[in-house]
Amino acid sequence: MKPQPPASPERRALLQAEIRRDIVARQDGYREKALRILPHVCASCGRSFDGKRLKELTVHHKDHNHNNNPPDGSNWELLCIYCHDHEHEKTLLGGYYEGARAQKDTLKPSIFSQFSALDNLIPASPETDSPGEQP
Repeated sequence: MKPQPPASPERRALLQAEIRRDIVARQDGYREKALRILPHVCASCGRSFDGKRLKELTVHHKDHNHNNNPPDGSNWELLCIYCHDHEHEKTLLGGYYEGARAQKDTLKPSIFSQFSALDNLIPASPETDSPGEQP
């Protein structure tokens, strides 16, 4: 594969403008705002993050609505990636377990008996008479 020639000055200007737009959009995004106004500490486990590890902090929406981004950050909390995953798993499994518990409470006792057909599976053996007895 042949290397590409350097970009023309016009192309470079377009690329730089696009990069600047992306940076501004990112800075205006809720993650950057949350990182500016909230301490860089996981709200769940309490670990502190800085430098390169700052990328491990995620913004969690408390009401799970990603469109609810108030400027004061009242719907956000910073969670590390592990606690964030745990938070969402807890939410997903919470409904499952509550539903299972409610269903268990309303179920009638089972009439199934795992040994009910066992007698049919064992072949009948002729009764052995005790010695000395005649039929």
